Amino acid sequence: MGQSLERLASAAAVVDGVRAGDLEPGDCLVIRTRNSVYVLRVNADGTFDAEGGWFSRQQESGLPAEASAKAGLGLKVAGCTWGGSAILTRMIAAPGMFLEFGNRVRTTRIREVRHLRCAATPTIH
Repeated sequence: MGQSLERLASAAAVVDGVRAGDLEPGDCLVIRTRNSVYVLRVNADGTFDAEGGWFSRQQESGLPAEASAKAGLGLKVAGCTWGGSAILTRMIAAPGMFLEFGNRVRTTRIREVRHLRCAATPTIH
């Protein structure tokens, strides 16, 4: 049975996950889904470089080297869904949800998310 938009909106406000506003360039997210592990690195322009899961399978599929190398670079994250068509566009990853990339790749259900902050050192060595 479908859920009302009002109910989804109220649930979205209390979802415990990583939102776009929580991230800074250089941060990494390690996302464990039902079937895969993804690592996302945040770029300065708000896109992500992605490894693991679907992106690893593309590299192993025999695509030309140039195409497979670009498969996970500079991607947008569309947001997260509960499995339907309603998407939380500011949510990057949350347990229980599905991550959807801008290239329309959707992960299996997310089980765990780890946000690793890039700690800049005050001096250059």
